[in-house]
Amino acid sequence: MPQVSIAELVAAARAGQLVGFPTDTVPALAAVPEAAASIYAAKQRAPEKPLILMAATAEDLWPFVRGDVMARARWKAIAAKYWPGALTLVLPKGDRVPNAVNPENPTSIGIRVPNWPLALAILQQTGPLATTSLNRSGQPPLENLIEIAEAFPSVVTPPMDLWELPLGQDRVPSTVAQWKVEGWTILRQGSVRLEP
Repeated sequence: MPQVSIAELVAAARAGQLVGFPTDTVPALAAVPEAAASIYAAKQRAPEKPLILMAATAEDLWPFVRGDVMARARWKAIAAKYWPGALTLVLPKGDRVPNAVNPENPTSIGIRVPNWPLALAILQQTGPLATTSLNRSGQPPLENLIEIAEAFPSVVTPPMDLWELPLGQDRVPSTVAQWKVEGWTILRQGSVRLEP
């Protein structure tokens, strides 16, 4: 697995290569949305399991969802309360989301802003990335850089001295909340307890 500077990692991501980096939950495997199919191939992931879009700010993500003014106001209020942080919002998918990000679900998309400086620094330069946990599908998330290198030798990552994982965190995947007409439905409970 190539370990490179942040500038080189950003360039690799923009060129459509797979990249990996730590977040406030578990390490992310990421690609530009148009290259999301490479994530499915690398993870041996079933196409019905969606990826999420991760970005440095909520404003970077709103163009990828669709909804009326009232719904967007509710979503933005939740985002303002919990982002950056370990909460993924599953919202109606807008036209800007490439089909490769969520090939088996044409109606929704998960979005998140992580609370981790290195991840935010990368995302500020790449723009929104399609992401998932850095592991083979069905296996526990990998956290050790040596194990990650063995499992994903072609994935570009920051150098060892920048590969700091969050201290004092549960290191569990994010809470996933899907918007329904009647409110939020928790699809996966992580460290964040949603209080609408």
